[in-house]
Amino acid sequence: MIRKYFYFITMLLFFTIINAQNTNESEDDVFSELKMRNIGPAFVSGRISDIAIHPNNQNMWYVAVSSGGVWKTENAGTTWNPIFDKESVYSTGCITLDPSNPSTVWLGTGENVGGRHLSFGDGIYKSIDDGKTWKNMGLKNSEHISKIIVHPSNSDIILVAAQGPLWSLGGDRGLFKSIDGGKNWSKVLGVNEWTGVTDIVIDALNPDWMYAATWQRHRTVAAYMSGGPGSGIYRSKDGGDTWEELKTGLPKSNMGKIGLTISPQNSEVVYAAIETDRRTGGVYKSTNKGASWEKQSNAVSGATGPHYYQELYASPHVFDRLYLMDVRIQVSDDGGKTFRVLKEEKKHSDNHSINFRANDPNYLLVGTDAGIYESFDLAENWRFVKNLPLTQYYKVAVNNREPFYQIFGGTQDNGSHGGPSRTDNEHGIRNSDWFKTLGADGHQSATDPSNPDILYAESQQGVLHRVDLKTGEQLLIQPQAREGENYERYNWDAPIVVSPHNPKQLYFASQRVWSSNDRGDSWTPISGDLTRNEERIEQPIMGKKQSWDNAWDLYAMSSYSSITSLSESAIQKGLIYAGTDDGIIQVTEDGGVNWRKIEVGSLPNVPNRAFVNDIKADLHDVNVVYVSLDNHKNGDFSPYVFKSNNKGKTWVAIKGNLPTKTLVWRLVQDHIKKELLFVATEFGIYFSLNSGDEWTKMAGTPTISFRDIAIQQRENDLIGASFGRGFYVFDDYSVLREITPEILKKEAALFSTRKAWLYEPRTIADDNGADDYSAKNPDFGAVFTYYLLNDYPSLKKSRQKVEKQLAKDGKDIPFPGWEAIEKEENQSSAVIWFTVKDTNGNVIRKIKTTPKKGFNRIAWDLRYANSRAINPKQAEGTNRWDRGGAMVIPGTYSVTMAKEIDGVVTKLTEPISFEVVSLQKSTLEGASADEYTVFLSEIIQLQNSYAQVTNEMESNFTKVKAMKLALERAAIAPGPLNEKIQNLYEEVLKIKEQENGLATKNEVGENNKPGISSFLRVASRGVGTSYGPTKMYKENLKTAQNMLEKLALKVNLITTKTIPELEKELLDAGAPVILKY
Repeated sequence: MIRKYFYFITMLLFFTIINAQNTNESEDDVFSELKMRNIGPAFVSGRISDIAIHPNNQNMWYVAVSSGGVWKTENAGTTWNPIFDKESVYSTGCITLDPSNPSTVWLGTGENVGGRHLSFGDGIYKSIDDGKTWKNMGLKNSEHISKIIVHPSNSDIILVAAQGPLWSLGGDRGLFKSIDGGKNWSKVLGVNEWTGVTDIVIDALNPDWMYAATWQRHRTVAAYMSGGPGSGIYRSKDGGDTWEELKTGLPKSNMGKIGLTISPQNSEVVYAAIETDRRTGGVYKSTNKGASWEKQSNAVSGATGPHYYQELYASPHVFDRLYLMDVRIQVSDDGGKTFRVLKEEKKHSDNHSINFRANDPNYLLVGTDAGIYESFDLAENWRFVKNLPLTQYYKVAVNNREPFYQIFGGTQDNGSHGGPSRTDNEHGIRNSDWFKTLGADGHQSATDPSNPDILYAESQQGVLHRVDLKTGEQLLIQPQAREGENYERYNWDAPIVVSPHNPKQLYFASQRVWSSNDRGDSWTPISGDLTRNEERIEQPIMGKKQSWDNAWDLYAMSSYSSITSLSESAIQKGLIYAGTDDGIIQVTEDGGVNWRKIEVGSLPNVPNRAFVNDIKADLHDVNVVYVSLDNHKNGDFSPYVFKSNNKGKTWVAIKGNLPTKTLVWRLVQDHIKKELLFVATEFGIYFSLNSGDEWTKMAGTPTISFRDIAIQQRENDLIGASFGRGFYVFDDYSVLREITPEILKKEAALFSTRKAWLYEPRTIADDNGADDYSAKNPDFGAVFTYYLLNDYPSLKKSRQKVEKQLAKDGKDIPFPGWEAIEKEENQSSAVIWFTVKDTNGNVIRKIKTTPKKGFNRIAWDLRYANSRAINPKQAEGTNRWDRGGAMVIPGTYSVTMAKEIDGVVTKLTEPISFEVVSLQKSTLEGASADEYTVFLSEIIQLQNSYAQVTNEMESNFTKVKAMKLALERAAIAPGPLNEKIQNLYEEVLKIKEQENGLATKNEVGENNKPGISSFLRVASRGVGTSYGPTKMYKENLKTAQNMLEKLALKVNLITTKTIPELEKELLDAGAPVILKY
């Protein structure tokens, strides 16, 4: 008990220190330099909500990414910058440029479709500086904004179509208008608590005339209803202040999502794409500004459902040509009477936006579920924008492939993928390094820990496959219902577990748990139905139970009453936990013979039907289990994460200081330190050092959702699957295991370093243009993680800090004195030194950096210091001496840390040992380590000697030229001294030519006879690879040594004898003194 109390007090003190640091350094958090690394990919990109093209620069695009913020290009997609990464949300629905001032950008947050996987927004944002900075302008409870219109001649007038919350009633839904640039908003059109506005169009010739489409919809865990009496089309003739509902000729039944557009050629003509009951609908046309309508056809968006598309566009170039967004774009050339499918060869499906160019009738720019496509020939051919890493990953898995593990994940609408965690080339991780493992919507993947070529991947509704990564074959292994049984209710993202006790043992789940002991070749159910087994149609929607005759849409939706999460204890075989989408946790301790039911509503302050996002058995204690619950599909975005110490009998919340509106998707536990936990949340990844009492957000990511996280145990890497920005990796998180309150009180700490791979990064591609995407590898070499309590500010910074406070307090600021100012100017900056030694204590390399308080990382590139001679004339403004020299050999090394302040060096840490390991064994065996070391020593010695001799040679040449000038100024008649100096000049020139070649040949690029530098340059290649010096390299070294020995004799004779003798004669003749330099 005393030990537990001591531990509690110690950790309380620890987080008091951390929180104090965080409070005092809001922008310089103690962990801010421990950053996650984005690895893309961009080979399929992600879903696009809207695109705005600058009216005066058709190469400048603003892209509202459905689940990835806002991106901007100024060169038509050659390069991109994310410009919304630091805001509070990441989901966007629409983006608009002010036509009077295109530097003003309006953004509606919260995706504008009705899908099951959406995030939410927090209102409307405005930027007045081309997207550099943003300000939230209100409507914070809208959650989903579909359209923004800025008055064509008055920037203060803005209209916003707010769909409102998808999962709950109320909120800021309807049409909102501002007449003061967004400072205040008035709701000018609203119907009921379930109905918002999904579209608005304005008459370009008379902006007082406008049309709006309302949309009543609601989605729950069980079902989706897209339509109701609140849906309709409205018209305003006074700039949106008042509205009238339009009915003549429009459907009498419930309407759903509606897309509107006005003919650019004739504003009397208005078109509407209308969803009606049960995914049916049609296109309607009015030729009298909406007074009456006529149905043109039954065209409606399909596939996922009209709620996912339905945007309607009229061509600016051809009257009556319409584009209806759909899984494949539907095109009408006769005002909606007939439709054809747009040619979309070599282009992804699921289209959401389209842009045109006024001066090019053949140009189309389309936003899809897989990014942006561009056509210059009216859809005959498409260009894919292949450098936007926007993929929405649901889940992540890692294998144990050597030397670099692979990462796998399933995506929204872009299949399942695999790719490397890093590469051995200098380019990083390129699009070509990634591959598809399965098609359709991708979901959970799983790997075989004993065989990296075995992968399990699934598409939606639990369509599970075993994939042979060697052959690429995909074998369907989804368990099937038996004869006479009802269909299996697989969740959209059904859970799969590879048993930690036997890699051949699999667990999979529908409404029941299935087991396989032969990697999925056969299956046996080990449970009955573990869910509530409820009829979804009977569940309340829009606040009550609804008639069968309403606008139900259950397509592209998960089965209801299904199992969503599974976990088997790594300690006790057969201890299995299952969680469902209808609020139940089930536990078996005997491999499925008996199950114990736990209602999530029995957990403290948990809603009765909370969705079980994740359940995890503790890796260290058989009695401990964690569960992450989710109630966002009831409009509740709170974090629900719990821990049980008795296999689920009782629970305690461990959400700690997680922010509100930060729902938790997944939890993982460190396999070494049981108190170290990570959670993936709607707005980032957090870690806890004390089992969830306190959480710290990880750095290095934008505001983005992480739907899953995994740990690669061999490498101690944390991998996050973001839902809109690809994968992220926190390389070697083991430092988090070593953090203690005592360490944070120290002046400095140096943490364990994992083994460093030794190899020469290869070049595998040419420069392929600025649009060629690649993600960064981890820093090459040995990466040292360290902590500093202070950053050792300079005298000047210390003074300025004091003066800043005095100024803030309104006090006089004293002058420190001239001597103090001078001392400040002459003070050298503080330096942190890292000294790397081999096992014999020899210093191999010193690395320096500027001190920065908190946790930091620095990499050693596994090279000796550059051994090239230093030329003081070239020192200023160059970094050539900072570059590494020859590669080191594999072995054990150590590193220590010291500080240097005003020339005084003080040791900060004891040595930390680490291993340098060859990445791969060469095909042919090269030189031994001893041979390499001896050869390297000779190379360094020869380089120094050569530099000294050639420097002396150049000095002699310069001196002789000066002697010629001195002789010209001497008060003696031309004579024998002229001849002596000329002969010396020619002798020195000849020596230079022997080494450097003829200047005239060099001038035109003709080859000269090889000199010492040529042989030395070839010999030096022997220390540039792990193969080491060959016989050829050794021969070149010997040749260079022999030639240098001869050259040195000649140069030394001139330096020590010839020049001094002639210089004395010059002085005796009254010539000016030649200064040393």
